[in-house]
Formats: sequence, C-alpha cells, structure tokens
Amino acid sequence: VFAVNGFLRVATGLDIGLSTKCVVIPKEMGMCHQIGYSEMRLPNLMGHTSMAEVILKSTTWQHLANTDCHPHVRTFLCSLFAPICLDTFIHPCRSMCAAVRDSCAPVLRCHGHPWPASLDCERFPGDEDMCLAPLTKDYKYLHKVLPRPTCQTCPAVEEFFTHKRILEVFCDSNFAVKVKLSKKTTASEDQEYNIECQVEFITQGSLLPYETQSMIQQWLLINEKCVEKMSPTHRPMVYLLVGNIEEGIILVKQVYRWQRKDSQLTLATQKWRYHVCL
Repeated sequence: VFAVNGFLRVATGLDIGLSTKCVVIPKEMGMCHQIGYSEMRLPNLMGHTSMAEVILKSTTWQHLANTDCHPHVRTFLCSLFAPICLDTFIHPCRSMCAAVRDSCAPVLRCHGHPWPASLDCERFPGDEDMCLAPLTKDYKYLHKVLPRPTCQTCPAVEEFFTHKRILEVFCDSNFAVKVKLSKKTTASEDQEYNIECQVEFITQGSLLPYETQSMIQQWLLINEKCVEKMSPTHRPMVYLLVGNIEEGIILVKQVYRWQRKDSQLTLATQKWRYHVCL
C-alpha cells in the first residue's frame, strides 16, 4: 500500500489522506464502458477531483481510444481516468504504458500532439509491483493479428480517370472500399465525421468483410487530416479507397471521388468481376 500511496503523491500531488469515493462511470466516458467494471474511484489517478473535470479531461482521449492504436489503450487510459473501485488504487505498469505509448504516440503526432508529459511512463511502477501488466506474448498467437493502419501522407483525390485505368489499379491492390463520409458540428464546434463503410473487395485475401471495414474505419480516424480534405462541406461525399497491405501495415494509395454521374467507377467495379489481370 505504501508504494501505491507514494505513487499517488508523486503522480498527482494529492494527499493520500483525501477521502476517495466510488461513483458510477458516467455515460459521457464511453471509452470506459464495457471494460469489466462500472464504478470508479474519485479522485482518480490523474488528480481530477470532480466528475465534471474527469469528463472534460477524458473526452479529449476518446478519439485516441476509438483508433484502437493498441489492444490496451482503453485499459491504460481508464485505469488512470476511471480507476476500478477497490480497496487500493491499481495503476498501470511501466511496461503497459510503454507498449501503449509506442503504438499510440505516432497517432497523436499525426494529429499534431506530442505524447504528454503527464503520461511519462517513468512515473509508473515496474512489473514486479502490483500493477496492470500487458498481455503475454502468447496473445498474438491466440488471436488473429490484423494489419493495422498508420499515419500516412494523404493520397490525392482523383476525379478524372477511365475505367481501364481503374482496373489496372485494382490489379495492383489488395483492397478497394467504398466509403460515405458526412460531417457534423458538435455543440462545442468540434468537427465529427459519420463514417459509413460499404466494403467492395478487389482482392480479399484472408480478410473478412467486417475486418476490412474495421481497419478502414481506424484508418479514417487516424488520418483525420485526410478526411478533412475529403469532406470540405457538410454534404455527404462518397469515395473509393484503394490500397495495399505491406508488412502488416494498411496503406491507402489512391482515393477516387465517386459521384452519381460517374459511370467510369461503376463500370470498373462491374467489369472487375470478370476481369483477368495481366
């Protein structure tokens, strides 16, 4: 308990003598729902003393959690923002922090933010202490490891093309996904994107439709700057994203704007069914 108490003083500047209480995780903290428990301690391990502060500070991390940049990203964030209501604080191990940071820091950089000093992994205890450790290395052998999207240079949106050129691109690609994007402004004037994916396989390989849809949605969340360029207005726009999977990374190589009057894309997708690549 002393180690946990000492950590709390160092991490938050709180006096451990402050009384803590159990409260229901609020509905606004969507990233911390369905994680195995429904009540959290307040103050939390980030030093937030009111629920209003917890909600305000945690919602900025919701977007990162949605990208699934690491299998433990929700567990890590929620252990700090919404610690489980036990007799003592259980905080993440240094190794869990490092694993999440190494996978998720590039996503933050993609959005123009560094990994915050408040989540410096040196603050957290070693694995020999009582803390939340990452899953064993056997995990990846027990679960299918899917290709993951990454922060990348935005491909140009192409508007002029022939169906023959599209078929050539399809032959050199692993996937083609039709995506409908629409934008709305929230009460706080932040931009949000409603993403609808209709998966149209070019080369399916070993991936299932829902797996491809999930990966494309993650790509759109991670590469939000590309989505902003693709959705300049609030009018829904439809695109065809075409790309490859290289060394476990999903890369979108071409983006085609799919307009109602555009017969070339429709013709290409119809002809693809019988097309033979040279």
